[in-house]
Amino acid sequence: MSHDRHSELGIHPLSEGEPQQRQQMMRRARIVLVVVLLLLAAGAARTVISRVANARELQAGTAERAKMFVRVAPVRSSAEGQTLALPGTLQGFVQSPISARSGGYLKRWTKDIGAEVKKGELLAELDTPEIDQQLTQALAAREQAASSMELARSSMARWEALRKKDAVSQQELDERRSAFAQASANLAAADANVGRLRQVEGFKRIVAPFSGIITCRNVDVGDLIDPGAGRALFVLSQTDPLRVYVNVPQSYANLVKPGQQVTVTQSELRGRKFEGKVARTAGAIDAATRSMQVEVTLSNADHALLPGAFVQVALPIKPSGALLVAADTLMFRRDGVLVAAVDPHNQVRLKKLRLGRNFGQTVEVLDGLQGDEHLILNPSDALAEGDQVEPTLEQSKEPEKKKAAS
Repeated sequence: MSHDRHSELGIHPLSEGEPQQRQQMMRRARIVLVVVLLLLAAGAARTVISRVANARELQAGTAERAKMFVRVAPVRSSAEGQTLALPGTLQGFVQSPISARSGGYLKRWTKDIGAEVKKGELLAELDTPEIDQQLTQALAAREQAASSMELARSSMARWEALRKKDAVSQQELDERRSAFAQASANLAAADANVGRLRQVEGFKRIVAPFSGIITCRNVDVGDLIDPGAGRALFVLSQTDPLRVYVNVPQSYANLVKPGQQVTVTQSELRGRKFEGKVARTAGAIDAATRSMQVEVTLSNADHALLPGAFVQVALPIKPSGALLVAADTLMFRRDGVLVAAVDPHNQVRLKKLRLGRNFGQTVEVLDGLQGDEHLILNPSDALAEGDQVEPTLEQSKEPEKKKAAS
């Protein structure tokens, strides 16, 4: 009856295998759902892990880029002494302009620039017609004065003989003697004038007053030479040895003494050093420049150095025992001169200094440092107290220089 009723209602009863199929389908669906959830969870976990790793890498890169890397150099002591480099100009040991003593026209010249000459060697010759005429006139005047003196002497001799016979008065004899003395003086004046003109005429031969090299020639054949104009015909220089004049600042003047050895270099002559010696010092400070002039004598046997050239003179300075810092560690601010030191925790400590002498690449420190600091080279203007830095020790080049020198 129940079966008939289900049939009437259109409901068919399940077979015995259908529940098992449904359970299998539900089990498969659950497995698929679990797998999908696991895959989603794995993807989410991977995304989270990737983002965390990226965040950590970004943070590490930012921290790395935020680090301030600096080069540091230790403070040194001046116990080894310093070398003061100053500019100088080479000059001939003897350097003189050669001018004419007599006037005329340049007849010929025998030496040009660059010529090596010996003392007394002819450089040029002048044509002096006016002086020649004056000499001829002076010789004629001298002959006239000599004739007058001979006449006065013979007259005096005759009057002396007549005076012995009492034929003339003493007054007349004295007049003859006076005339003879006057004639003798006129002859002496004429001889002196002739000697002067002969010396002036001798100056028409222009000769070298010392051995050297002609460095300048200012005349040519036919030029009018006027001795009063002060025009130099030639410039003669003695190039071995040479002189170097150096202006030493007041702060180092007391450290330079005669006899001190110096080293001279020229940028055009690379690799060459010339040894010189301090010949003398001015012994006083120039009020205009606040420096002392020092003369250095320099040998130049091979004529490698030329007068007038610009050179660098290295003066060894005795050690003072003070501390030395590199010039590129200094910071100039409103508070004065500062340096940036790095403490053991790699933090910046700004220190105010009182400076002494400046040696160019290094500066002497009188107060403000203990001697064991490491100073930042080329510090930034934005560097402040307490900044964290990563220091790198600058290698000293002094051992390399000593090794190269040896």
